[in-house]
Parts: sequence; structure tokens; C-alpha cells
Amino acid sequence: MRLLIATDAWRPQINGVVRSLEHMVAEAPAFGAEVALLTPERFRSFPMPTYPEIRLSLAMPDRVARLMEDARPTHVHIATEGPIGLAVRGLCRKQGRAFTTSYHTRFPEYVSARLPIPESWTYSALRRFHNGGRAVMVSTMSLEIALRDHGFRNIVRWTRGVDTHLFRPRGERVLDGRSPVFLFVGRIAVEKNLEAFLSLDLPGTKVVVGDGPARAELQRKYPQTLFTGSLIGEPLARAYASADVFVFPSLTDTFGVVLIEALASGLPIAAFPVMGPIDVVGSAGCGVLSWDLREAAMAALEISRDRCRAYGETFTWRESARQFFSNIAAASDNA
Repeated sequence: MRLLIATDAWRPQINGVVRSLEHMVAEAPAFGAEVALLTPERFRSFPMPTYPEIRLSLAMPDRVARLMEDARPTHVHIATEGPIGLAVRGLCRKQGRAFTTSYHTRFPEYVSARLPIPESWTYSALRRFHNGGRAVMVSTMSLEIALRDHGFRNIVRWTRGVDTHLFRPRGERVLDGRSPVFLFVGRIAVEKNLEAFLSLDLPGTKVVVGDGPARAELQRKYPQTLFTGSLIGEPLARAYASADVFVFPSLTDTFGVVLIEALASGLPIAAFPVMGPIDVVGSAGCGVLSWDLREAAMAALEISRDRCRAYGETFTWRESARQFFSNIAAASDNA
């Protein structure tokens, strides 16, 4: 299998989409696959309005066609619905080439949080985009049910994994502040619902790891919170291991790779009972899901870190990759 992955999300962005694709590339040889990437690095780009950290590529069809021809793919996977994804989809449809897609981001909810655009309009556009492929990969049962209700077809499962050697309990604590430490890791943007966490009356210290368009405003509004900026690799892993509870206030994430990174680090989860936390934490006893987020955060302090670590170890990138490449092969067989 020579797979071309087309994605608008790539380095230097730090998010679950990028991390997941990086791991699929790393795991590809174990499944007899060779991967070529079509990313924003290959195009001129400009900052996305209202979100300059994300750059939109000027993916002209002729150039995309040349790059696809050079890649000589036997299979095509479109990871995102941006300019690159749209261009590759258009070429695949024109050439009669089978392709798969994945649904990472609840764009209808994100768009409606920023602009007065009905979710139904965005869902309609996304449904046309994904239903043109042979299969659309989703991370959880909750997301599958939600998308089926919106008319999406050919839905298959692709879970996520975690590097349990990097993300693990550690003896040292690198975060300043009084205990207990309540941690959030992720994009600092309106769709993450961060104020639901930052406004809580909690003992100890709140820590936010990440960056995004809302950081400056939230940092001014909540001066007692420690904002570290973006961290990756060892510094990120040490930050997880230095906290006591991972607080996840998002109402719109489809999975939340940060949830399993936290669990692998021995952190219990406090979150709302919504898609993502329900699927990851479920009834494992490694977190507290409640519409009273403060109650959840305080109760999570009582959960065993060893139990969280053991559960986090069940999420592997090897199993994630097995599902990913099996889905692509099966979709091609059904073409």
C-alpha cells in the first residue's frame, strides 16, 4: 500500500489531528504501508481569519494534481476538510479514484460559536464532503451516532492511542503553585469552553498548557492561573505528571487525545458528561463526569493514580494504526 494522506492540519500546529497523523506515519511500516504526505508545507498560505495560528493553503488544483501524480498513491486518505482536503477530494472524484476521510473536528459547533451561521448549514456541507468517500473514520461511538443522525454514511471506527513511555507518572513536580494542581492542556480558544474551568472556585492552582487566540484575554481576566504556553515532548509530559487532576471543560471535542495522555500520566479526569469524556472515561472509574464541574474536579482528587495509569496503558498507537490501515484497505476492496 502506498498511501497519500492529505491534511490541512500539520506542524507547527500542535493538536490531536497532527499527533494522530504523525503516529500513523510512524506505525505504517508495521502494516506494510508507505505514506506520502500532502500538507501546508507544500503550498503558500495565509493566516485563517480570527485564528492566525492556523494557516490556510493556496492549494491550486493544477499543483495538487502534479503533487498527487508524483506521489503515485495506491490509496488516498483525506484527513481534513480545508483547502488541501477539498482540492484532493475534487481530483479524486474527477479521476474516479476511491478515497477515505476522517472526521476530527466538530466544525458546525465551532463555526456557530464564532459566527451567526446555523449548524445545519455546516453539517450539510460536511455531509456532502464525507459521503463522497468510501468511508469516514470516527473516533467514538457517540460521534458515530451523532453523524448518522445528520445523514453521514459509511462510518467506520478509528480510535486513538498514547505514548505510554513518554506520558507516565514521574517523581518530580515542575509546575509552580500550591497543591492540588488542576490542569488543562489544549488550544486556548472559545470552543474549548475554558472559562467554565477558570471561573471555578477551587483550592490550589489552576494551570493551562497551550496557546491560541483567547490566551491574552483569559490571561488578563484570570491572573491567578498559570499559563505556560505550548509545550511538547518531555516538558509536556512532565507538566501532566506534576498535576493532580486533569480538567476538560470542552463541550465540542470528538475525542480528546489529551484525555488519554492525562490518564497515562496517572491523572484522573474531571469533565462534563458529553461526547469525548463519555467515550474515553465511561465507567472505567478513572474520572468524574458531572454538569457541576467543580464537584467533578474535587471528587476526582480521590481517584487512584495507579488506576488511571493502568487504564491509560490500554490505549495504544499500534491498535490505532491497525484500525486506520485496515479501514483504508477495506474501503479500497469495496471500491
